[in-house]
Amino acid sequence: MMLYIVSTPIGNLEDITLRALRILKEVDYIAAEDTRHSKILLNKYEIKTQLLSFHSYSSDNKLQKIIELLKEGKNIALISDAGTPGISDPAYTLIQEALKNDIKIVPIPGPSALLAAIVLSGLPMNQFLYLGFLPVKKGRQTLFKKLAQNQKKDTHTIVIFESPHRLLKTLQQISEYLGDVKITACREMTKIHEEAIRGNIKEVYEHFLKNPPRGEFVLVIH
Repeated sequence: MMLYIVSTPIGNLEDITLRALRILKEVDYIAAEDTRHSKILLNKYEIKTQLLSFHSYSSDNKLQKIIELLKEGKNIALISDAGTPGISDPAYTLIQEALKNDIKIVPIPGPSALLAAIVLSGLPMNQFLYLGFLPVKKGRQTLFKKLAQNQKKDTHTIVIFESPHRLLKTLQQISEYLGDVKITACREMTKIHEEAIRGNIKEVYEHFLKNPPRGEFVLVIH
């Protein structure tokens, strides 16, 4: 029994490793966030492995079903909608449960929007703080205040995931709490409309004020 944590493309379907393709073909089941979305990738590479749905709203019963299959000796590959499972998706709960049951976990490295954005940003990457998606309401200002308090003593780059409809609000709050910092806003990475807007926070805000944001964003803040 083995649980494989398999990284899949964040946009361009060619960004998948030979090892990942082999594992997805060889396992007994593939646990996916959105089975319809995952079928696009699997159909491209003629992978016929049976899919299991596993997402953030999955019940404990579904989680236990996957664990039971593993304990029966089945091999399962866990994939997210895009990138490396466990980065802002429900993989953590399954991984924790697998560890409790002494199930071997094997990571299959590959694409990650987090790392791709840091490399693309041109900002310091020797130390970074990943915050994922910010709280929508409760805790949002508290987080920004904490970042502002630590700004002078902490020199790491900050990485945030953001949706297009909250981007302008987030840029305003970064400016309010952290000042006129340097930032790179990365969108649609590895896709046709890949873009990285670099500058100070006011310049980036003005850009998206004139050009309505589209697609998912990764903000890299110096």
